[in-house]
Amino acid sequence: MAMRPIRFLLSILITSWLMVPAVQAATAAEQLQAVIDDHWQYSLREDPITASRMGEQGYADRLPGVSEKDRARRLRAEQQFVDRLNAIDGKQLNESQRVNKDLLTWVLKNSIEANEQYLDRIPVNTFYSFWSSALDASSGLNMPKVSDYEDYIERIQDFGRYFDENLVNMRAGVKDGFVLPKIVVEGIAPTLRAQVYDDPIKSSLYEPFKNLPDNFSDADKVRLQQAGAAAIKEQAIPAFDRVATFLEGDYMNAASESLAAEDLPGGKEYYRHAIKTYVTMDMDPAEIHQIGLAEVKRIRGEMDALIAQLKKEGKFDGNFAEFTEFLRTDPQFYAQTPRELLKEASYIAKRIDYRLPEFFGKLPRLPYGVVPVPDEIAPNYTTASYNPAAIGGTRGGAYWVNTHALDQRPLYELVALTLHEAVPGHHLQGALSQELENVPDFRRNLYLSAYGEGWALYTERLGVEMGVYENAYQQFGRLSYEMWRAARLVIDTGIHSQGWTRQQALAFLADNTSLSQANVRAEVDRYISWPGQALSYKMGEIKIRELRAKAEKALGDQFDLRAFHDAVLANGALPMEMLEVQMNRFIAQSKQ
Repeated sequence: MAMRPIRFLLSILITSWLMVPAVQAATAAEQLQAVIDDHWQYSLREDPITASRMGEQGYADRLPGVSEKDRARRLRAEQQFVDRLNAIDGKQLNESQRVNKDLLTWVLKNSIEANEQYLDRIPVNTFYSFWSSALDASSGLNMPKVSDYEDYIERIQDFGRYFDENLVNMRAGVKDGFVLPKIVVEGIAPTLRAQVYDDPIKSSLYEPFKNLPDNFSDADKVRLQQAGAAAIKEQAIPAFDRVATFLEGDYMNAASESLAAEDLPGGKEYYRHAIKTYVTMDMDPAEIHQIGLAEVKRIRGEMDALIAQLKKEGKFDGNFAEFTEFLRTDPQFYAQTPRELLKEASYIAKRIDYRLPEFFGKLPRLPYGVVPVPDEIAPNYTTASYNPAAIGGTRGGAYWVNTHALDQRPLYELVALTLHEAVPGHHLQGALSQELENVPDFRRNLYLSAYGEGWALYTERLGVEMGVYENAYQQFGRLSYEMWRAARLVIDTGIHSQGWTRQQALAFLADNTSLSQANVRAEVDRYISWPGQALSYKMGEIKIRELRAKAEKALGDQFDLRAFHDAVLANGALPMEMLEVQMNRFIAQSKQ
């Protein structure tokens, strides 16, 4: 009797279940969105620096994990993401969804390959380091609340753990022989030692505590300033000291005498991965070397023609070497004070701003400023760079100009430099990318070097069409910059795969450009320390110019330069092969 009601209920439940329509399997679009959402949350957890700069809440109190356990977890997770993406039927996706799928797949596979090669063993070069990343992690973030500063203090307290995990990776590199060349370490070590202050208030980490919001109570201000100084003194400065001591001692002793990436253990695979990462195409180093030599020859012809024109006009009488020496040494080409250099850069930037609507249909809302490179890194830093704004932050984009060693910062190169780093180069492209609508979050902050640097180099030549070069010296500065990027193809592949010496590289760059000797040394050491990245500029620019020529030929009188530029920038960063697909669609749609 007791069993009967249960059987009766079960029969009702089964009958009811059979009458309910079956749950539909997720569509391809829904599967893709689930992967994108899961990957984004994964990315925020794994990279709290980027998360906080993207305006995401809850991550500004920590730094990334780079331990063996962290790497193993990331490898498993990213392989699973790729498996899920591969299982999605791309034919059921629309064009925008296919871009999302293909782009995320590319990013994940590249990250997996880097993880498998254990590239964390070299977490530093002359341009980037884990300690500079930590120093800048909270720069420009909007911190209106007391809790924001408490999060910042917790992030500073995490310096010790983060630095020590990187030290473990670098010690593994020492054991494996996967290390930086000694010439690079000799340049980097002093800049790190400079972060070891006796007084924590002198550290740039203390800057946010100097101007706390007015609505904070006096008690909170004192408490936060004391806690911030204590965290810097007890965690950050000792961490800097440990890494500096390691670099000056054990790492310096183990550093390689060879310069070539291909000479490291697994070096050929490492350099080929670097090319795929930065050029976003799988190319043979020897092929890139030959492309570079051809570009150097072409640009040298244009430079010689410009010198011949100046000679014809009676403005200069001499050969190429004499002309470059004149540019390097004549006082008229150099600012006398840092402020003068910054003012000139600002004036050029505003002249370019004025012309932008003629060449672009869509412009970013985010402003930018001209900012000096911080004193603590300026001596070993490049001529200039662009630092994007944090989403939801309190500052715009920053066009950093190096005001150290003014006799090495020629004014005739400043127009090309500003086009590249500010507008319509990195700031315009990067800000538009951050402001993309109806795209996954990962795409708004994605940076691919061939796309970003290729675009920025393309804009240097676009400046000719914009009419912003005012004289032959500035035109020569542009050609020198283009030659500089072409020479990178020759030098990077020469050093890392063709057996070149540092002296060969220095001589090649000095002989073919008007770059100052300080810039020549800084650049060559950058190529030595950062295999493959220097290739991205010219290879990306060549592809973009190739796509423009293709569109101009296909469209004829229908070609619209503003529309072309908007189309190149419409999707944010893409690998070159994906960009070509998108521009082919632009051509087809324009014909219609």
